[in-house]
Amino acid sequence: MKTAIYWFRNDLRLLDNPAFTLACRSVDRLLPVFIHDPAASEQTRWGFARTGAHRQHFLADTLADLRLQLARQGSELIELSGAPEQVLPALATLCETRSIFCETISAPEEQAQLVALRAAGLHVESVWQSSMLDPADLPFDVQRLPDMFTAFRHAVEKAGVLAPSPLPLPRAIPPLPALPAMLPQRYPGLRVAAAIADQRSSFPFTTAAYAGGESAALAHVASYFQRQLVHTYKATRNGLSGTDYSSKFSPWLASGALSARSACQSLKQFEAQYGASDGSYWLWFELLWRDYFRFLHCRYGVKLYRAQGLADTTLATPGHHARSFRQWCLGETGEAIVDAGMHELAATGYLSNRLRQIVASYLIHDLACDWRAGAAWFEAQLIDFDVYSNQGNWLYIAGRGTDPRGGRRFNPQKQAQDYDPKGHYRTLWSKA
Repeated sequence: MKTAIYWFRNDLRLLDNPAFTLACRSVDRLLPVFIHDPAASEQTRWGFARTGAHRQHFLADTLADLRLQLARQGSELIELSGAPEQVLPALATLCETRSIFCETISAPEEQAQLVALRAAGLHVESVWQSSMLDPADLPFDVQRLPDMFTAFRHAVEKAGVLAPSPLPLPRAIPPLPALPAMLPQRYPGLRVAAAIADQRSSFPFTTAAYAGGESAALAHVASYFQRQLVHTYKATRNGLSGTDYSSKFSPWLASGALSARSACQSLKQFEAQYGASDGSYWLWFELLWRDYFRFLHCRYGVKLYRAQGLADTTLATPGHHARSFRQWCLGETGEAIVDAGMHELAATGYLSNRLRQIVASYLIHDLACDWRAGAAWFEAQLIDFDVYSNQGNWLYIAGRGTDPRGGRRFNPQKQAQDYDPKGHYRTLWSKA
């Protein structure tokens, strides 16, 4: 009987999971695993842990829901600890298989893991599945992706490219193989303090049971469209506080508890019933931006992680001021709108898109700190950290990505006047 391992990565769902569906159709026995890589807890070069408590809690919730969904289908989620390139070959040997199924992630570290697994003699079937649009449907080869988002969007719209329909749940999940008596190191579970809900949070959903999982994601998407909030999306998306100013899909999209194609399908069904609007178009527009950052990784890969990014190699390596960076992290810069944003981020693991741009700009252009330090801090703090979007957005603000303007500086005083004219947000988050 053919046995395989399914390695869950950033695709922590069963609905519309092409790689998992392929595995279910291809083998007689399937072992679903998630591997907690110690590298995610290591210290960064900037002096803090790579993954903070908020992200850990959200991941734990997501995995708890995934475990429940698998159990309902007669399967199980095995959580292991260690470097995937070491754990998976050992597990494959114990299970008497050389077959691994997983999703494709086109970021350097994740690509290096696949290279190492294949070098170890494993057959790895990886499937690209994190974007709304299928790269094969684009009107150009992804290696010829336009260097400007606007040109990319125009080409996609002109060609009438549509998102594929989401896949249903697999008809059946193959039974588990006979588990060996000695598995690689089992994951002991999170050892962090219980999450404390902050009543000021714009993302209060973390208080629900299994808030990070697919069940909560689908319930939230359904509620969002039932309340017809998408019609006001364009007008409210730059809000700074409140639960309804934006879709709040991003934490579930980032972990893969929600697929972009499922979100797009819900959007199109809404438009068919209630009509399209500026708001519904703009939500699609933002999903397309998310795709663009993914396709940029397919084209440029490790170049996006250089100090100069995609900029000319003569561009100076960014400087850094450790004291200023620490003040920024703690929300002690003295710039009220920036400090308020950093307090919210530290307290909740979430921050509005507008504030992300404001605080990132301030770190780079006002405090003259290294953009890579800011990107690392966001990676540690954000519950919706997404390697593609995080890297793309920080390069965009720093002027080291594809933006033709050479960087974006946001005047914090003007931003505060435009988006917090009465100071409500600054007062709300004056303290962490």
